[in-house]
Amino acid sequence: MSVVDHVREMAAAGLHSNVRLLSGLLLTMSGNNPELFSPTQKYQLLVYHADSLFHDKEYRNAVSKYTMALQQKKALSKTSKVRPSTGNAASTPQSQINMMLANLYKKAGQERSSVTSYKEVLRQCPLALDAILGLLSLSVKGAEVASMTMNVIQSIPTLDWLSVWIKAYAFVHTGDNTRAINTICSLEKKSLLRDNVDILGSLADLYFRAGDTKNVLQNLNRFTGCWIRLRRPVQNAAQIAILPSGMDVYGYLLAREGRLEDVENLGCRLFNISDQHAEPWVVSGCHSFYSKRYSRALYLGAKAIQLNSNSVQALLLKGAALRNMGRVQEAIIHFREAIRLAPCRLDCYEGLIECYLASNGLREATVMANNVYKTLGANAQTLTLLATVCLEDPVAQEKAKTLLDKALTQRPDYIKAVVKKAELLSREQKYEDGIALLRNALANQSDCILHRMLGDFLVAVNEYQEAMDQYSIALSLDPNDQKSLEGMQKMEKEESPTDATQEEDVDDMEGSGEEGDLEGSDSEAAQWADQEQWFGMQ
Repeated sequence: MSVVDHVREMAAAGLHSNVRLLSGLLLTMSGNNPELFSPTQKYQLLVYHADSLFHDKEYRNAVSKYTMALQQKKALSKTSKVRPSTGNAASTPQSQINMMLANLYKKAGQERSSVTSYKEVLRQCPLALDAILGLLSLSVKGAEVASMTMNVIQSIPTLDWLSVWIKAYAFVHTGDNTRAINTICSLEKKSLLRDNVDILGSLADLYFRAGDTKNVLQNLNRFTGCWIRLRRPVQNAAQIAILPSGMDVYGYLLAREGRLEDVENLGCRLFNISDQHAEPWVVSGCHSFYSKRYSRALYLGAKAIQLNSNSVQALLLKGAALRNMGRVQEAIIHFREAIRLAPCRLDCYEGLIECYLASNGLREATVMANNVYKTLGANAQTLTLLATVCLEDPVAQEKAKTLLDKALTQRPDYIKAVVKKAELLSREQKYEDGIALLRNALANQSDCILHRMLGDFLVAVNEYQEAMDQYSIALSLDPNDQKSLEGMQKMEKEESPTDATQEEDVDDMEGSGEEGDLEGSDSEAAQWADQEQWFGMQ
């Protein structure tokens, strides 16, 4: 029984999400090694994948894949049997029902029943990858899951990568980001799964969890390039045109960096694929949120949740919009739900702690930060989060300083830790130390907030020209950064009295013969001002 036969059986059983995952990986392998599958098998994989896209209401992508399948069919001889079979009809209801039950039990929090149903799916279809991910997300050991697929892996040589794939996602769901990143990188480099959008998206998500924005954007840029380039109908089916799940995170990061035009373009591109998924609505919501249109961001976040109640990024967007609108208690509910869905994502806890601090709940914020520190381990991110809460407590400043020093020892380039340490130094009026800290952080990266803070510190030591340069750099990185603009305008106002004094001295040197003309000019200007005001009122 070939791997394509397993795909056929899952398609016949109605396991569409599993078909989509496995056929996507197999088509990537086919693109990297055209001899791996016969032309007939390639055609069948394209059709199955297109059917799964159609079932997910990604109609434009489905059309693209069906077109690729037709092109593949033309390359086959007229005598070839290329029509995919319907599989075993008797097995269709049971596998589909078990998959649906597993998902429903999981959503209801009935983990034991969900695990049982997922295992039943794997017993009938051992290559149901979405069921495998479901088991791993419910804390089933990777070795136990791998044992359920071992017979198939050993019987099909083209599946030699699958055990490593299971191992990688086992690390993902246990929160071991470092080992997950290393395993996925080795899988992507050493197998035929190079440039697969699902794997690149997972890798970007792991870097995002680790707070490594540089690698997140690098992988998402590569990810987006593959996705855009290969969405078009082509004869080479190396990549799969899907609506990438990581695009909501990509849009959020672009918006956070002030690249709102790129965010708007990304949102339009995603809407052209499908408006029946959460991602386009989240990306558009991020554009509205960072444009300070919180009511619209709230609406878009709610729409995304309506389409996918398990969208963590949509919950975070709606929670942030509610918080900024002063509806803190409602925001807390959304951040708690995000934590339930993604207990290993630090940004969910950060949002909840910000709500506690906004409502003067220092005690609750401290308890939550300590729990995160104990649960996720002592890394630069959790140390910085705990230090952030300590900075709000006047008696815990020294503890905050110690935590930030530990965080920067682990990761000297971690921007959030640098920002909080600079804030602490500013409170203590240790401006020279702050300047040294920020210069060191900016030696290997460029960030709007760091440049703006360096400008603030330089103003404090009367280095006005360089401060102006730093504000200019910050605004070039994020033209919408209001604090950099305010800093620059404040400096210009402080310089203006000197300029006015110099102009008065020049007027005195010119004598009093022209004073009548100047007064006449002022009177005329006043008349124009009155007229302009009158017209403005009409």
